[in-house]
Amino acid sequence: MDRPSHKEINRKIKQAAEAVSENRISILNPVNVAADVLELGFNLRNIANILNDLLEEIKPNDYVGQYPPQRSYEDEIKDCELLAFRWLNKKLGCRVYLKFTIKENRLWLVSLHEDRKEIGGG
Repeated sequence: MDRPSHKEINRKIKQAAEAVSENRISILNPVNVAADVLELGFNLRNIANILNDLLEEIKPNDYVGQYPPQRSYEDEIKDCELLAFRWLNKKLGCRVYLKFTIKENRLWLVSLHEDRKEIGGG
């Protein structure tokens, strides 16, 4: 069976939204993420609000991660499954890439930036 299933992805999105609503957020590489979100027009001070909005928007069909999900090799989230999403954000007017994991009921933000993959390219 291909995992994650739509049901599993949906559950992870809901877990992430719950963690964000309770301010249980960690950022894996804060300097890199801060630079990336600045390019989107945000800063880390309001990351909870940004993530809340984004998590309400994404759907299981926006999942672009591996099947099964890739596992992290970073010490803080070692062996946790990484969930990657790409979708067109109408508010920002661009394709957004979001990667996170859930560890001990905490959302770990790995990446959040404008999609860098060439459309139609390789």
